[in-house]
Amino acid sequence: MLQSSKKLAGVLLAAKLLVMPSLAMAATPATVEPPTTTETVTPQEEQPALPNQRDIPKTLAPYLDPGVHPDLRFEPDPALTKPDAEALRLEIRLSRRQVTLYRGSTVVKNYAIAVGRPGWETPTGSYEVKQMIKNPTWINPLRKGVVIPGGDPENPLGRYWIGFWTDGKNWIGFHGTPNPRSVGRAASHGCIRMYNKDVEDLFKQVTLGTVVTVVK
Repeated sequence: MLQSSKKLAGVLLAAKLLVMPSLAMAATPATVEPPTTTETVTPQEEQPALPNQRDIPKTLAPYLDPGVHPDLRFEPDPALTKPDAEALRLEIRLSRRQVTLYRGSTVVKNYAIAVGRPGWETPTGSYEVKQMIKNPTWINPLRKGVVIPGGDPENPLGRYWIGFWTDGKNWIGFHGTPNPRSVGRAASHGCIRMYNKDVEDLFKQVTLGTVVTVVK
């Protein structure tokens, strides 16, 4: 009887040893890893990178003649900002089809111009030269893919652009023309057309910041 009791006790001890590791494992809390999620950011939510200034083309349509806009990516020319810029000013008289370059109160030169046609009148007011570009590229805003490079004799802007008015999208300025017969008329879409030799001469004399006054 004693031997049977010892045998029964041994069986119970073995069973206890088998059960205890399982209980110990069950008592240990499992580590729960947080779920991995991928968030898709839409273009509207992206933080825009700050662009390089030379990579920003500005549009000059539809006020350029005839509805043109040169490619304005360029490196600013330090020579265009001179110490005596404040001494120079331009006065456009629409009725006379004339722009006068002054240095102080002294007349430097008068130039014949074409002004905006009816419905596309050149705006009156006081402005200043904001852009000066050699050999601007003409991009037709009405016919996709039609581009005339800077320096081409058929470029409606000629070889020089002097911008002085903008609403943030459209521009008005002085430029040359392959149609010199239009100078002296109300023929443009708001811009000031000049003979090519005259706008070249003006380009050499004015600077960024030169005041431009437009009167009737």
